[in-house]
Amino acid sequence: MKKLLFVFFILGIIGGCSMEKRSETGINPLPNFDAMWDYQHPDSTEIKFAEILPLLKDSPEFTYDIGYHAELLTQIARAQGKQGKFEEAHKTLDEVDSMLTTDLKVAKMRYLLERGRVYNSSGNPEKAGTLFLESWNYGVDNHLDFHSIDAAHMMGIIEPPEKQIEWNLKALEVAERTKDQRVKGWVGALYHNIGWTYHDLKEYEKALDLFRKGYEWRKNQFNEQATQIAKWTVGRCLRSLEKYDEALNIQNELLQEFEEKQLEPDGYVFEELAELYLIKNNRSEAKKYFKLAYEYLYKDEWLKTNEPERLERLKKLGK
Repeated sequence: MKKLLFVFFILGIIGGCSMEKRSETGINPLPNFDAMWDYQHPDSTEIKFAEILPLLKDSPEFTYDIGYHAELLTQIARAQGKQGKFEEAHKTLDEVDSMLTTDLKVAKMRYLLERGRVYNSSGNPEKAGTLFLESWNYGVDNHLDFHSIDAAHMMGIIEPPEKQIEWNLKALEVAERTKDQRVKGWVGALYHNIGWTYHDLKEYEKALDLFRKGYEWRKNQFNEQATQIAKWTVGRCLRSLEKYDEALNIQNELLQEFEEKQLEPDGYVFEELAELYLIKNNRSEAKKYFKLAYEYLYKDEWLKTNEPERLERLKKLGK
């Protein structure tokens, strides 16, 4: 759950901010594609991004901007990678690579990040790490704070737990010192990431402290999905601390919120409810939620590829 949630926090919630530059070669009233990201539906996001491409050269309303074009393609590649379309993603990034010039600094930074993410998602963390480290150094050298933090958090994801703290603290240092208010949006995500690192190290009290800070921070950001995920992490950590009643209350509150607001059900909430009811020996409720968890999480390509045994367990316990 850690990597999935963290990718959603960083790339989804932060991705809603505007680009570091609207344009590197001019100012155009082109769509802010970063704000159009739906990280739970990369297929529809790819379609939306592809619909922008004809505007770049065929519309009299806009002046062609190679920087914008290159950055848009990096996000199309990201959407392709999130769908498991790795070969297509690399081809898209090859196109970006052919467009890059020395003055397109943000485009190059995003190219390095997305190439690394595709390698990481396709099971090649060694190549990914080389690219993420290159992007970190490039971002620091060129004062690209927003994307430098992205590079640091990706290094934190691929490194073992003992090195993750180091990278996340580097990212937090950038977020705290920057004058760019958009970069401050990373603070909540960094609480989330550092919290999961402590959780992996079984330092659950430290993890809970970070998750609670992240939840409080999110509540003031007016992003419903991010706040719900932050709340979920608090509940998940409470389960690790064997505070089962508190954990169950949080997951039931989330379930009630989804139902009252008629939001799309969350398979991870179902999974937590199932695990908690199983611990409490309520087998009928556990079975019900294991079944629901499998129905929703089976659609997740990352889980299919990286944690098939987890899905198989959900399926088995839901029968």
